Amino acid sequence: MKILVVGGAVRDTLMGRPVRDRDYVVVGGTPEQMLALGYRQVGQDFPVFLHPMTKEEYALARAHRRSVLEEGAAPVAHAAPGVTLEEDLARRDLTINSMAMTDDGEIVDPYGGRADIASRVLRHVRDESFLEDPIRVLRLARFAARYREFTVAPETLALVEHMVRAGELDHLVAERVWLEVTKGLKEDKPSRMFELLRDMGALKVVFPELDALWGVPQPPEHHPEVDTGVHVMMALDAAAAAGASLEVRFAVLTHDLGKARTSASEWPKHHNHEHLGLKPLKNVCARWKVPSAFKELAVIVCQDHTLVHGVAKLRAATIAQLLKRAGALRSAGRLEALLLACESDARGRLGLEDREYPQAQILRAAQAVVASVDAGAIARACPSADQIPARLHQARVRALKVALSQDMREARA
Repeated sequence: MKILVVGGAVRDTLMGRPVRDRDYVVVGGTPEQMLALGYRQVGQDFPVFLHPMTKEEYALARAHRRSVLEEGAAPVAHAAPGVTLEEDLARRDLTINSMAMTDDGEIVDPYGGRADIASRVLRHVRDESFLEDPIRVLRLARFAARYREFTVAPETLALVEHMVRAGELDHLVAERVWLEVTKGLKEDKPSRMFELLRDMGALKVVFPELDALWGVPQPPEHHPEVDTGVHVMMALDAAAAAGASLEVRFAVLTHDLGKARTSASEWPKHHNHEHLGLKPLKNVCARWKVPSAFKELAVIVCQDHTLVHGVAKLRAATIAQLLKRAGALRSAGRLEALLLACESDARGRLGLEDREYPQAQILRAAQAVVASVDAGAIARACPSADQIPARLHQARVRALKVALSQDMREARA
């Protein structure tokens, strides 16, 4: 029985990057041997064992086995003592992920991963194994976002384009797509994942609502980059640069979907695109089974980002309604998420990447004013509980009007 470090840990070691997790492959071993050594078995599809002390994962060497697969599901693999290390590495997605390392640091590299790291190339290992699991198209794009200096091998691009034409991406499992999307959103420049998917023709299958934004013009006085798809990618990268949460990044990614649904006869203007974007956004969330926290923030950003941009011109009643609708009266964190998404939208414009965003301070101040209203006192003064919401809203609007008037007097002075 041989145990070797495998996959990402070997790749990152060779690239001089920090190794976050170590996975191990066990060649020539059996489940009985692993259990006898104190390892704990986890997983249902194939034997994976947790080390009794470190809790790191050790997987028995396995090879893909041809079978009738459920559409979109991961390929079936079988583990056996007779599966060789080379067979185990052959089933992996990219050459840079198909290397192993022995205890003494020797690199086992049957498929040229080391050379591809040196050449900065993302290349699939084998046509057969890549074709067996179409989710690898998204993994390829995710790694392209992580390793921005890498290019994709021409034969890998050609294979993905073939897979798209053959309909191989039409039945991906929602949970697996969402997992890859969230991993891609975590990267420092997540736009590259979606741009590569688009270049390969895969974005129109996985995310047609986003793919439709390229070629849709915007007013150049507000958007010097003009193209809506380009703008959304710039805004997404601005959110990443600001260290935004995944929920914020997803909201930025989907905030302008409605611009593909406005009347082309009115372009580059996009009247009511905020409302028009809600249906495609909800379609995306349903298709990918997006968690409710992501969906809720994305809906708020989609429908209200232009109101936030123009908050300095809003009436007190509109600001109070905006804060309530955004959930800012229940959670300051929700307001901050909305503001960061809108600031990223404002900065995702050619030549305006470093612009100030005073709207954030205006809304923070408005939230503080609204929060200062004594809701309990108003509730106690109401003869009927049914009157509380309206009375509370009126009190908040009055407080905002006083604050806004004070701000105007100070500005004039």
